[in-house]
Amino acid sequence: MSKMSRQKLIILHGWKSSSDKWQEVKQALESTGEGIEVFALDLPGFKVENKLLKPWSLNEYVEWVWQIKEAHHIKEPFYLLGHSFGGRVALKFALKHPKLLKGLVLVSSAGIKDKSIKVKILNLVAKIYHLLIFKKCPPCQAGRKIFYRFILRKTDYLQTDNDLCLKETMKLALKEDLLPLLDKIKTKTLLIWGDKDKLTPLKQGKLMKEKIPQSELIVLEGIGHTPYLENPQLLSQKILPFLT
Repeated sequence: MSKMSRQKLIILHGWKSSSDKWQEVKQALESTGEGIEVFALDLPGFKVENKLLKPWSLNEYVEWVWQIKEAHHIKEPFYLLGHSFGGRVALKFALKHPKLLKGLVLVSSAGIKDKSIKVKILNLVAKIYHLLIFKKCPPCQAGRKIFYRFILRKTDYLQTDNDLCLKETMKLALKEDLLPLLDKIKTKTLLIWGDKDKLTPLKQGKLMKEKIPQSELIVLEGIGHTPYLENPQLLSQKILPFLT
């Protein structure tokens, strides 16, 4: 068996997403003839069949990835790709299990807290607005969504409204600022970012590039937060050399 035939890649999707949205990338990578085997997973909590019964921390997601690795009999070091929230999990996995990874791919990854004054003020206003208005006025729910989506752009948190476990899971994830730990990542890392990404801005990708020792950054022009949907072929082309 050739070296390339042993390459395995696990993909962790973003918040409220699914493995279905990564199928074009999976097919593109597996059809190259390089012997790459891709496992696009459905993270617990985002489908009816894997609904969470209690809030999960990042550590519990990391343990789940390890269990999946075992279930698929992946014995050799493998590649791990994380997008957005999946990037948080991938970063934490790389910190806890560096010897299990051959490489880390972060696509528009979350994990860095935005500590700007603007964000702090907006978060405070949002909390006050929520407490004083939204809970007392059902018709204001539409206004609440507009406020979060276009002012705070916290669409991930907005999508947890009817699921208390996911809401608490999101809170647990947001409490962890992985920035101080990035310089401890020992795995070679490929960062891929769209220059039009507004959810995890390119400046966060550049900061990760600065902090993660063995890392390179590829910027996709004209692409936003979802390159796997906006241009899956281009994304696959950027990932392929890193895997082979």
